[in-house]
Amino acid sequence: MWIELITSLSGEVGLTDPVDEDELVSAELALGLEIPEDLKSFLRESNGATDEFGCGFVWSAADIVSRNREMKETADFRSLYMPFDSLLFIGDSGGGDLFAFVVEPPRYDIFVWQHESDNRRWVARNLRDYVRRYLAAGGEDWYES
Repeated sequence: MWIELITSLSGEVGLTDPVDEDELVSAELALGLEIPEDLKSFLRESNGATDEFGCGFVWSAADIVSRNREMKETADFRSLYMPFDSLLFIGDSGGGDLFAFVVEPPRYDIFVWQHESDNRRWVARNLRDYVRRYLAAGGEDWYES
């Protein structure tokens, strides 16, 4: 389902082997939350995806864990930004902005966190919509408009 969607939108996407189910369970334990079902479904087909510029618009399960830990555990970030506790970061723009699900309260929507302003804005109604919008933009900052 996900691979077909992505390849129908772009031939310039890097896909990987599916995530190992044990790694997915370990990721949820490390994050202390259940990964949204759409994201788990994606990772079961491809453990992450990169655009034509090598930017991870959907990170691997391991990257999701490490990047979320970094964002939530870096002391300097706690003094610079509003808390990230309600977000599950899943990918990036290549320019510092990150994309995330809201996990508290759980939502299907995808938001962008803009690193320069600490702004958090809605950008897509679900993961499928996010993938479509991201790939349709061809590397541009589609979420800025």
